[in-house]
Amino acid sequence: MKGSRTMKKPAWWTRAAIAAVTAIGALALPDAAHAASHREAPAIARDPSADNTDLHAWVQGSNLVILASYVPFQPPAGGPNYHSFSDDVLYEIHLVRGPTSLEDAITYQVRFATTMPDYVDPAAGMPTPAGGNEFFAQISGAVQTYTLVKIENGVTTTLISNAPVAPPNIGPRTNAQVYQAPPSGYPAYSVSSTFLRSLPGNEGRVWVGPRDDGFYADLGHLYDLGGLCPLMVQPNPPCTARNHLGGYNVQTIALEIPLARANGGPVTQGPSNAQTVGIWASASRRKVRVLRANGTHDELGPWVQVSRVGLPLINDIVIGLQDKDRYNASHPRNDMANFGAYILNPVLVRNAEYAGLYGAGQPLAAYAAQLPELKTNRTDIIDVINLALPILGSHTISSVADVLRVDLGMQSIYPNGRPLIPGNTIEQTDVTDISLTLVLTGTVGLNIGDGVGANDRSFLNTFPYLAPPWEGANESHYR
Repeated sequence: MKGSRTMKKPAWWTRAAIAAVTAIGALALPDAAHAASHREAPAIARDPSADNTDLHAWVQGSNLVILASYVPFQPPAGGPNYHSFSDDVLYEIHLVRGPTSLEDAITYQVRFATTMPDYVDPAAGMPTPAGGNEFFAQISGAVQTYTLVKIENGVTTTLISNAPVAPPNIGPRTNAQVYQAPPSGYPAYSVSSTFLRSLPGNEGRVWVGPRDDGFYADLGHLYDLGGLCPLMVQPNPPCTARNHLGGYNVQTIALEIPLARANGGPVTQGPSNAQTVGIWASASRRKVRVLRANGTHDELGPWVQVSRVGLPLINDIVIGLQDKDRYNASHPRNDMANFGAYILNPVLVRNAEYAGLYGAGQPLAAYAAQLPELKTNRTDIIDVINLALPILGSHTISSVADVLRVDLGMQSIYPNGRPLIPGNTIEQTDVTDISLTLVLTGTVGLNIGDGVGANDRSFLNTFPYLAPPWEGANESHYR
């Protein structure tokens, strides 16, 4: 893993340089397009309620904001049983401290419980609302709540119990009659004090519920052997870039943590390895499921991790198909031991070569001479994953992992965190284009993109920042 570097380490990735190019990143915003982790592995594609879709973490004022999203591709009109978190899944947000440790300094665990309505004899002729005997599920009385637990230094503390999850955005009649939302409707209601909760002991704030999916990309063309519209050469028929996540919702766990709590002590301004934290999110299921004849099931045994996400696109474009499920089930501390060969020898480059993208007259032809270097010993990718920490010097290669690093003493700009821009439709840095450019060309910039430049609605100006979910009655998935 420590072989000599065949490609020059880009100085852009050092944190001092990140601070210097923050303004440049802002200027590049109109061309931004972003990606995440939707259905990226065979097993998790069949288990959407446990599927991590995205992770954002950044310094916002005096807080560290963490947004962990799950359950991809939710059409807003997908009722009457709308998507939700699963009562059978353990959702976790992991925070590690310092440049080398990959052991949790703090673990936030979230469990859900759905209170189902009482059974009502359909022959009883009871008036509406009548509990379980309803056509409109939202008037049945079913409610989902969550409990947030913090584990730190071996001590487990319950921060909040039985707090309500924000409900689905079904439509204006439900908003008025069932939710009794104010005239401003669902957007304001969903982030009201009913759902936006302060945590005891100056631990921060939490919000849980459905949001617009902030991931935007031309997935359809990307998965067609890399046929992204900006890369197409005289396509026939003409290629039109589309945001194939437009109009879809996700389920989000949002935390706002004071910087001193995240750091374990006061934070001072300026770049510092000691003040750098790593964030990753996961989902786990019990090892054994027993199906009962009456249609119910029991979950037994220890928790087994089935999904995770840290940096965007690692499992998507770096790990080979044969190991994507294994990657989801593993701990970041083992990433280099288990998957280092994928990082150093990216399969995406070989697949792009197979698809002809490096051929004469094709969009990557300018990099064809560098193909031998692009295929092997890609320590430049390691630099990005590990935020250019000195892993090849006093630190060990074992500290390289798929965790989203955030230097708490600096303004966040990817890969030092992954911030949203409050009130805008775009993230602060084009993580998809940057990642594709880095892997496919070995350079830093926005040379490779998908032509999708913005989210389908604006992010909020305040916590939890992701836009409200699309409404089932009057809004639909992008077509």
